[in-house]
Amino acid sequence: MSVPAGRVEELLRRSAPRAVAALARRISRAKQRIRAAGGRFAMPPPGERDARVRAVLHVLYLVFNEGYTASSGPQLHRGELTGEAIRLARALHGLLPRDGEAAGLLALMLLTDARRPARTAADGSLVPLAEQDRALWDRASIAEGTALVTRTLARARLGPYQAQAAIAAVHAEAARAGDTDWPQLVALYELLERLDPGPVVRLNHAVAVAMARGPRAGLELLGPLEGDVRMAGHHRLHAVRAHLLEMAGDRAGALAEFRAAARLTTSVPERRYLRGRAARLTG
Repeated sequence: MSVPAGRVEELLRRSAPRAVAALARRISRAKQRIRAAGGRFAMPPPGERDARVRAVLHVLYLVFNEGYTASSGPQLHRGELTGEAIRLARALHGLLPRDGEAAGLLALMLLTDARRPARTAADGSLVPLAEQDRALWDRASIAEGTALVTRTLARARLGPYQAQAAIAAVHAEAARAGDTDWPQLVALYELLERLDPGPVVRLNHAVAVAMARGPRAGLELLGPLEGDVRMAGHHRLHAVRAHLLEMAGDRAGALAEFRAAARLTTSVPERRYLRGRAARLTG
């Protein structure tokens, strides 16, 4: 049975005030329960504030990353997540304008999201950084992010998000992939590993070292990650190793690693890309 559009609009107009009133009553009851339990909304004590801000920044960072490269599903991007993460990071920076890491995270998001228009081809397939059409990058976001991280690095205590933003700025400054200042990126990744060591940082550091000093030097950095439980079953370790082995001329090793990475990822665009790299090697 179909309902005329005018009737639908009338029903919505009638039901909307009731829905709003019901929601207001639920909020009121929730506030009463909080008061009855002795709960109070107040600024945290000075000793806890920094830790709480860092926790908020970490959550926003995770939300942005999930939106920029979805961990599963048919789409590479989830624009609603990256957009909301940037909005909230911008609001937090506005509330804490002197917090270097809040500024660094916003700059990192802007500089990274600026590449989004070039990360997929017309058919939705993944385009790696080295092959992207940089004319498609969002220059306004790059300018804002670069200015933000430049100001922040000059006056605030250095933190991991600022270091990552500086890395993103170096990529953004290169008009072509071949113009990338890889020695500077190696130095920044060494700094980032001291500030915030972890397997993902080591993976990216290995790529920078391979580009600056040769693939074998990058592969040496990957060795300790093979026994890292945090990377067990993770496709990115196999994908990076495959890339470096291909650079080194080890086609058989690269093929095996590309296939392993493709089996492990739950992202459809990434799986297609990795299988395509493997197919190119067999072809």
